Amino acid sequence: MDFVIRGADVADGTGAPLRRADVGVRDGRIAAIGDRLDGTRVIDAGGLVLAPGFIDMHAHSELALLADHDHLAKLGQGCTLEVLGQDGLSYAPLDETTAPRMREAIAAWNGRPEVDLDWRSVGGYLDRLDRGIDGRGIAANAAYLVPHGTVRMLAVGWEDRPPTPAELDVMKAHVAQGMEEGAFGLSAGLSYVPGMYADTAELVELCRVVARYGGYFGPHQRSYGAGAMEGYAEMIDICRRAGCALHLAHATLNYEVNEGRAAELLKLVDEGLDEGVPISLDTYPYLPGMTMLAALLPSWSVEGGYGALAQRLRDPATRARIVHELDAEGTDGANGVPVDWSKIEIAGVADPGLRGAVGRSVSEAAGAQRPSEFYLDLLVRDDFGTACLMHVGNEENVRAIMRHGVHTGSSDGVLSGDKIHPRAWGSFARYLGHYTRELGLLSVEECVAHLSGRPAAVLGLKDRGLVREGFAADLALFDPETVDARSTFAEPRRQAAGVPYVFVNGALAIEDGARTEALAGRSVRRS
Repeated sequence: MDFVIRGADVADGTGAPLRRADVGVRDGRIAAIGDRLDGTRVIDAGGLVLAPGFIDMHAHSELALLADHDHLAKLGQGCTLEVLGQDGLSYAPLDETTAPRMREAIAAWNGRPEVDLDWRSVGGYLDRLDRGIDGRGIAANAAYLVPHGTVRMLAVGWEDRPPTPAELDVMKAHVAQGMEEGAFGLSAGLSYVPGMYADTAELVELCRVVARYGGYFGPHQRSYGAGAMEGYAEMIDICRRAGCALHLAHATLNYEVNEGRAAELLKLVDEGLDEGVPISLDTYPYLPGMTMLAALLPSWSVEGGYGALAQRLRDPATRARIVHELDAEGTDGANGVPVDWSKIEIAGVADPGLRGAVGRSVSEAAGAQRPSEFYLDLLVRDDFGTACLMHVGNEENVRAIMRHGVHTGSSDGVLSGDKIHPRAWGSFARYLGHYTRELGLLSVEECVAHLSGRPAAVLGLKDRGLVREGFAADLALFDPETVDARSTFAEPRRQAAGVPYVFVNGALAIEDGARTEALAGRSVRRS
């Protein structure tokens, strides 16, 4: 054995009771589970829980994995596999026109690291991940979803209209190619442009392609505020009609209009399951959300892209219409709820000269200016690269949803920005510490299953997500008495506590709580 993990309490990822065992690792795989195993290196795991490496079902690390050797945000809390390509906007497939536009469109999520977008296909991006940093690999494993908005941009552009039959065929071909090259499904961002311009029929047709390959549809649905239930019902209906599995991204219910309504969402999920629709969902264990500040805009105003929007804002009548929709009506981008600018916190800016606004609400930063007017001016001054925290969550809903039988864990972690959301560095540790140890909402075995075995089953992985002989040695050792998120809104980049050892493909990535030099992560492709 290359490694023997001795005397750990094994949470195998199935939810079965903990059992004391030695686990041996050889050639990147779990080679043996038993008593008194011998190996070249022995790690005394007395008092620690050994779990499968955690799977982040909703991550935004596409460029970070190619730029950040340490990647402590995820490895530090035991996460060994991230699902990328989320919210319908990501970096593959691309062409010469969309590559620079996509870099700018989601700079608020991913920043602008010095990573050449030198691939064009999903397969090309996955190959690039395999080469990784200096040809050595990446810190954690990565899976990918074909992003609907990116595909729509390739075929239709930023136009607010249905695709022609020929354009729909182009979109279907891109989805099919991405699935053939290893993607696990199709994501969508239906409150982001250009994805929000898609109607139900378009999404059904694309999901039929995904279903042929055994993949799943992972939508950021149309609203998490007013109309949230209707949005969830539409996603279930799409997958019912398409014969496709459904995984609801960051399945939450926000704003006062949805307080205490988790039972309604879970009833929709259960009814869909009873009808034979395969449904799962993920959440992050925090109340605020985080996204690009421009996401609050009405969709019509962004048709044609941010350049077209900047031109529209020069027209006083158009600008007044946008302000009225933001403040009085609630835009489709702002979940149908009039914006409370005191709850929208500026979290990151692209222009260093604007950093004085970071950490302040829009209403506070606006001073004497009308907040919505300040908001529009800030977007233009920052070249639409501003990120925000949205303090709109509901604890009762978060707790109820995380206990459902199809729930999985995620971070929705944005890693770039001045004041990022602490969920990027803390979600998995917070599940284990706050919600499991402190509140007792889940047992340790149940929580580990939510974070490992269950997401692996959603992805259809046959050799990851469980502590089982022959499986890939993606493993996390944590102390159930001390594991916790240390990241806060004031200090969001603090490594999680109580996770002393993490293996990625059999290589020690975290040893005694510190990052090693290992870059053993690779792309994981749908088989």
